Amino acid sequence: MTGPALQAVGLSALVAAVVAALGAAVVVAVARRSVAIAAVLAPLVVVGSVAAGVYASARAMFLSDRDSSTVLLVMLAAVPIAAAVGWTLAVRIQRMNQAAAMALAAGERDREVEEHRRELVSWVSHDLRTPLAGMRALTEALQDGVAADPGDYLTRMGEEVVRMSGMVDDLLALSRLQSATLALRREPVDLADLVSDALASCQPLAQSAGIRLEGEGDGPVSATVAPAEVTRAVGNLLVNAIRHTPPGGTVRLGVEADHDARLVFVEDSCGGIPEGVLDRVFEPGWRGAPARTPGEGGAGLGLAIVRGVAEAHGGTATVRNVDGGCRFELRLPG
Repeated sequence: MTGPALQAVGLSALVAAVVAALGAAVVVAVARRSVAIAAVLAPLVVVGSVAAGVYASARAMFLSDRDSSTVLLVMLAAVPIAAAVGWTLAVRIQRMNQAAAMALAAGERDREVEEHRRELVSWVSHDLRTPLAGMRALTEALQDGVAADPGDYLTRMGEEVVRMSGMVDDLLALSRLQSATLALRREPVDLADLVSDALASCQPLAQSAGIRLEGEGDGPVSATVAPAEVTRAVGNLLVNAIRHTPPGGTVRLGVEADHDARLVFVEDSCGGIPEGVLDRVFEPGWRGAPARTPGEGGAGLGLAIVRGVAEAHGGTATVRNVDGGCRFELRLPG
């Protein structure tokens, strides 16, 4: 190989190395922000460095401008191929990142579900011990013949059975709502009718507590929902409001049509909930001071069921403080 040829080869390698180093630095800098974009740039850098080296070699061998340009154009013809390769790599990287993110999110959800499940079992087990202990004491008293009034003892045992049955029903309902295989049986219903039924069923409880119930609505409000689930959620909200409104207070239940959503709301006169714990009232087993869950001595699942029903329908359950109390809202798609 002659001297000029060696010089041309050396110059070509030097130029290609310099362009490649600069391109690599750019790719590394871009990769810190986006690996996908860096994957597109990397093949282009390779083609660009080779083209620069070849063009420098052509000029060093004293080829004409036309011939040198022709060589450069031939090399740059590989740019679309390099871009296609880079785009393919970027798409694969994005898919891998998405798959990894989804797997991470799924693992985090599974971890949270398992943690909540363990806490739930712990809470329910703890809450079941009290009525079970009471029933055991009553049973032993009846067996030993020391019960002063057997009829009263049997009545109290029946009350404890009802109490435990309600706790188990709530646990099963929440477990079903949190199941990945849940399939709601939706049908068109008038939410105003559900509100009226809830008011009628809770009227005796409100009267015994000295609470005034009020219902309001804008006429028929249709929605395609699972009637049994929504009825349970509305009942939980209403009972919860009655339990925490002092005698002489008022509880309002109503339904509204809000664009493409349907809103069922319950306002009570409980005095409000501290702002710091408003976000926690729908957590399974959470109890405030006083408790914000339907029923006394329950497992703390009433409001969690409300949120579960809302989310199963693609809606939301929220709470905020209003003048003198709280406003719970169950928002459902139309």
